[in-house]
Amino acid sequence: MDLILLAVPFFFVLIAVELIADRVRGQRNFTLADSINSLSTGALSTSTGLLTKGVGLLTYALAWEHLALLRLPANAVWVWLLAFVLYDLCYYWLHRLGHERNILWAAHSVHHQSEEYNLTTALRQTSSGFIFSWIFYLPLALIGVPPVVFITVASLNLLYQFWVHTRHIPKLGWLEWVLITPSNHRVHHAQNPAYLDRNYGGVFIIWDRLFGTFKEEDLAEPVVFGVTTPLASWNPLWANLQFYAQLYSDARRTRSWKDKLRIWFMPTGWRPADVAAAYPQAKQNLAMFRKFEIALGRGWQVYVTAQFAVYIALGSYLMDVAERVPAAALVLGWSLMAFGLFVLGAALENRPWAVRLELARLLTLVPALYLAGTLGLAVVVPVFWLLLGVYLLLSAGGLLVCRRAALGADGAETPAQPEQAAQQQQAAEHP
Repeated sequence: MDLILLAVPFFFVLIAVELIADRVRGQRNFTLADSINSLSTGALSTSTGLLTKGVGLLTYALAWEHLALLRLPANAVWVWLLAFVLYDLCYYWLHRLGHERNILWAAHSVHHQSEEYNLTTALRQTSSGFIFSWIFYLPLALIGVPPVVFITVASLNLLYQFWVHTRHIPKLGWLEWVLITPSNHRVHHAQNPAYLDRNYGGVFIIWDRLFGTFKEEDLAEPVVFGVTTPLASWNPLWANLQFYAQLYSDARRTRSWKDKLRIWFMPTGWRPADVAAAYPQAKQNLAMFRKFEIALGRGWQVYVTAQFAVYIALGSYLMDVAERVPAAALVLGWSLMAFGLFVLGAALENRPWAVRLELARLLTLVPALYLAGTLGLAVVVPVFWLLLGVYLLLSAGGLLVCRRAALGADGAETPAQPEQAAQQQQAAEHP
């Protein structure tokens, strides 16, 4: 039973509840582009996980089979409780080192890039964390925690972390001493120097109190969410590549062969001396902090939201059929997901080539879905092609309306306002 798949509808119900709470309280904790960007990185992470989850599960199963010192019973309650607690301890160290080492931060930084803080932020996950995360859970295999127990407590740990990504729940009294709560997890997502790199636990805050990484939320020090080197993009692919690209660029530029290698494993933010001198990176002045935002017409907003809903459905479908289709079908499904989300990111950034790229996406859907049918990924029946035809016609019509709205009376692009032009220039600095 896939607990995460079962929880997906409840995630969206709770996001809707939080949106209503925003309206009732007169707050603005959501923006369309940020929310879609967070959910897009989550959808991309989930579809990537369908191809890569074997890395962690297989290594764990092999370690449990051949290296376990004990064989703990899977039907004992105390084993489940012990595994739940110890899993969170392993998660604490993975999470902590994910903030303290360059190569691990390159993966984990995706989760922190949002400058908003709401339940969509919880679903903002990395697509490359599988590379190293499995190492941190091997101790559970060595002491004999059965794979079925490990998989279940891992899912429960992840599900718990969803609800703490909100600004609507205040401090919770004595629970602040034991559990990760919305208050102390808000601190974790802060870029304020006073809060930076604190509160790493997934379920329990006791690890942070024990190992000296706890920091209480101070109402006199409002949290500024985000990362100290802003993403400045709504593209989920660039979100996953940004810090890797920065490390690669520094490694390529340095003259020291030693630094070319060790930059990946040094503390987060460390750069070779020659590169730091030649290519300094200024940090944000939080007193002048402004969230990244690009103005987008109402038509584009409606169009992107509708297309994003299609990709949420595709992601849910891929999760449902993942165990029943060949790997080639999942690769194709992932490719459709990645390309589509990339195009939507370009649209949210109001890129001049976004319309042409979206048209290309629509034109490639027919051959791609025909191939999906031959691989068993889609049910290819006449009604399927009828629905696809309706979808393509509606999409093409919506695209045409959006394009016309973006043009001036003389057929030229409507000039951007100064603030929007500056934000577009900031986004254009990224690949």
